[in-house]
Amino acid sequence: MSKVMLVEDDDSLREIYSIRLTAEGYTIVTAKDGEEALAVAVRERPDLIVSDVMMPKISGFDMLDILRSTPETQNIKVIMMTALSSEDQRVRGESLGADRYLVKSQVGIEDVVNVVHDVLGDRAADGTINPSTPANDVAMPAVAETVIEVPTTPGPAAMPQTPVAPTPTMPAPASVPPAQPTSVPVQPTSVPVQPVEAATNPAVPGSPVDGAAGTVSPMA
Repeated sequence: MSKVMLVEDDDSLREIYSIRLTAEGYTIVTAKDGEEALAVAVRERPDLIVSDVMMPKISGFDMLDILRSTPETQNIKVIMMTALSSEDQRVRGESLGADRYLVKSQVGIEDVVNVVHDVLGDRAADGTINPSTPANDVAMPAVAETVIEVPTTPGPAAMPQTPVAPTPTMPAPASVPPAQPTSVPVQPTSVPVQPVEAATNPAVPGSPVDGAAGTVSPMA
């Protein structure tokens, strides 16, 4: 889509032209004076500049002179618009490289729109308009895609690996049957008990035991 830059210090006129040209399918960028227009032109690279002549800071003529002497902007098409109808002004504008020179009092908004189409060359023979293909667009030849191979830095040489003998697999332990309880017969021990002879206390009278010798005295 063609891009048109409007350079106008009158806010109302700039807005009117912007709305009308946007309706025609153009992309619009704007500037309020010649100094701002130079910066926008370098940044946006419009296909066409529609500029007033009498502006603060830098006039339209000085702006045009700088545009034509700058390689980045020298091929941009320019339509100059002024309230001055003197022939000297027209000659000066054309000598600086203006593509068209219009007097505001002699043209209306539709006349400006028609001149924009004529300068951009986007009007077909049948009157249809194709603003997406301006006349100053040049088809660029297709460029074959170039693949750049980046060499890779070889890594350290792989160290030879020493073969490792496989670890023998231990056989699973055999199932051990549970221990059977051992029955040990216990033999009863028979301990003979010796009879204990009864003894009597010799201190007790009538005891049959002799207290002196510990023998049994015969009964009288």
